[in-house]
Amino acid sequence: MKTLLQSFSVAFSMYSRLPVPQVEWNEKNMKYAFCFFPLIGIFVGGAVWLWLQAAAFWGFGDSLRAAVCVALPLLITGGIHLDGFCDTVDALSSHQSRERKLEILKDPHIGAFALMGCGVYFLLAFGLWAELSLPPRQAAALCVGFVVSRGFSGMSIVTFPCAKNSGTASMFSQVAQKQRVRAVMGLFLGVCLAVMVYLGGLMGLCCFGAAALVFLYYRLMSQKQFGGITGDLAGFFLQMAELAMPAAALIASLVS
Repeated sequence: MKTLLQSFSVAFSMYSRLPVPQVEWNEKNMKYAFCFFPLIGIFVGGAVWLWLQAAAFWGFGDSLRAAVCVALPLLITGGIHLDGFCDTVDALSSHQSRERKLEILKDPHIGAFALMGCGVYFLLAFGLWAELSLPPRQAAALCVGFVVSRGFSGMSIVTFPCAKNSGTASMFSQVAQKQRVRAVMGLFLGVCLAVMVYLGGLMGLCCFGAAALVFLYYRLMSQKQFGGITGDLAGFFLQMAELAMPAAALIASLVS
């Protein structure tokens, strides 16, 4: 039990700004850390859902509602996944060799393409959330997507080959109890799919399907462009999935 609690703290201290007891990382407590990674999505999705209900209750406009929906995940996670997104955009935009792309991922400086990509990302995310006006059940289905993105991301860490033998993704992948972590991620994803369909019907299914398609793209792109995944690429996937799901929700709401 002590090891599991420490694994919980490792996951939350690494991938969120939520207050948890600080523990010294070691091979034992990192073994199951990714089992708790999707739980961060519950806090993110719960915060977004509560904000949506508060905004509806108080009659806030679309712009304020959307701005806070975009900001909350960033505030709760500390922007760690967005950092990976920016680094990946820089690397992909370089059109350099695989080795050079991996060097760009490690570069702590932000490039012009990353800045432009980040700006476009926020514009699209803001526009999508501003257009969405969902009843509470469908909004809850969409917010479950924050768990889905982390379930898929965690699955990739223990399933896909790593592009290098160093870095965060490689470190967690090497020490993880892969079969058990994979089983837990599969359980999270299965439950999320059922809940999203129950709450959102076709819209919930479309959101989950959108995340799955991004996951497939992430697998193919990372192997082709980088020879495997890294922590930055996992962050890129998570951000793209969390953009694709509200897009799918909007399309589903327009055609239904």
